Amino acid sequence: MEFDFARTSEAIAAALPDRLAIIFRDRRIRYAELAERSRRLASHLHACGLGVQRKRAALPNHESGQDHLAIYLYNGNEYIESMLGAFKARVAPLNVNYRYVEEELLYLFQNSGSRAVVYHAEFAPRLAAIRDRLPNLEVLIQVEDESGHALLPGAIPYEEALANGSPGGPGLETSPDDLYILYTGGTTGMPKGVLWRSADIYPAAMGGRKLDGKEFESIEEVAAFATAGAGMKSLCGPPLMHGAAQWGAFINFGMGNTVVFANDARKLDPVDFLSTIEREGCNTATIVGDAFARPILDEIKRGDYDLKSLFLVASGGAPLSTANKQEFLDQLPNLTIMDAIGSSETGAQATNPSNKASGVSTGSFKPGVGACVVSEDMRRVLEPGSEEIGWFAQKGHVPLGYLGDPRKSGETFPSIDGTRYSVPGDRALHHADGIIEVLGRDSVTINSGGEKIFAEEVEHALKLHSDVFDCVVAGRPSERWGQEVVAVVQLREGARASEEDLLAEAGQHIARYKLPKAFVFRDAIQRSPSGKADYRWAREEVGEQSGSRPRAAKIRIHSGAP
Repeated sequence: MEFDFARTSEAIAAALPDRLAIIFRDRRIRYAELAERSRRLASHLHACGLGVQRKRAALPNHESGQDHLAIYLYNGNEYIESMLGAFKARVAPLNVNYRYVEEELLYLFQNSGSRAVVYHAEFAPRLAAIRDRLPNLEVLIQVEDESGHALLPGAIPYEEALANGSPGGPGLETSPDDLYILYTGGTTGMPKGVLWRSADIYPAAMGGRKLDGKEFESIEEVAAFATAGAGMKSLCGPPLMHGAAQWGAFINFGMGNTVVFANDARKLDPVDFLSTIEREGCNTATIVGDAFARPILDEIKRGDYDLKSLFLVASGGAPLSTANKQEFLDQLPNLTIMDAIGSSETGAQATNPSNKASGVSTGSFKPGVGACVVSEDMRRVLEPGSEEIGWFAQKGHVPLGYLGDPRKSGETFPSIDGTRYSVPGDRALHHADGIIEVLGRDSVTINSGGEKIFAEEVEHALKLHSDVFDCVVAGRPSERWGQEVVAVVQLREGARASEEDLLAEAGQHIARYKLPKAFVFRDAIQRSPSGKADYRWAREEVGEQSGSRPRAAKIRIHSGAP
């Protein structure tokens, strides 16, 4: 049986009407209230003329036949309500990066063709600056916040839109074909809208599988699974504009859990993060790699927090280093670290759990349903033990394609022996024991002296030095090597590690030819709000031309041969 989010969420709400669904600041929203508020929003969207304009069966994979709702919000109940409201109105929701400047924002709205937007009042000036270039943007719903910005012309307050909507919803027959759109982060290229059928993303990443990996067979089974859950509390740390956060939230809703948001919705505040776990008694927490882990671990050392309720930390979306995993276990011995990997184009693919008994590792993952490695020419599926470097891939439930881009859709979602795969660009090895070793994104691979060097592998080796707070590695042109490895490093406050110290540590873990030829020291590493490395920024910092000096940076050159 194929499912859609409108029916599954309504079934869970009917089974657990009085259980808490969302905790955000002083708000306590139960499942029945969440269902009604999202139905009211759906009624408003439907009354504005939004919905399905062309049937899915009549469209090529890179096209959408639905109207689109851009969600331009910080974390909070309104984000979840907007997603569910869109699904119930048969409108496709999509994520907006709230750090975008006007030019980037204009690109996303034009590329997505959004007819509606839900936005925090803080973002009203940015929308006003580009609105005259967005003739299709007709429906504006403004969420009140501390900024005090007035309503944009023609906009309606969020709570008024809900008050005007029918509590019973628009009464539409929703479909498994209804779209979920996830825009990529754009850290290595322009953001792309990934088109997922609800029936595919639900089992791929958003709660459509049971604990044994099997898919649900009926809507009654979905509700029974949620009812059987203990009603745990899960802190959602990353911004919901990031796919990993959305997926984690919906997985928890599918288990009948309570999703908790920290008070500070604009950034990671480790004091706020840990205080929320302590105050609400959170059992699990979601982070994004080292960018979240490092400041949280430092605050655990500084502060005095009662974290005995916490037994699982789940990380996805960016690498979580061995050193930080080990430090979590040293400080919280009863913890399990669930390191997960996937992408906007694949859903959740594989996991690497760590605890005191198992020890820690990074980069090696147990594949989930449909995860595999395909050959470099994308014509073969590589068997475990082939030891041939290929592409990390996914089969089964995969996206339709990229919105408006048939060429890129064909490249990323090829057919092999009649089966569609998703191959978004990570290099990998499938070992004989079944473990998949993910080497890194090919688009940030550095070709030096004829050797391929994966940026994430070098980053991981450098982070094993105790003085390194964060780092990102990029390549730049070299007359001698073609490209040379340059590391942009942020040291811990007060640390004084030298280039030689960092090279000595990294040299214990990777071959000499992979070591950085130069270091750029920065007070902070620029990352996306979700914690992903910004490799375009890193390339600017290290200098695009051979021998050029990065702007306003301290740089030292290491002259060793690769």
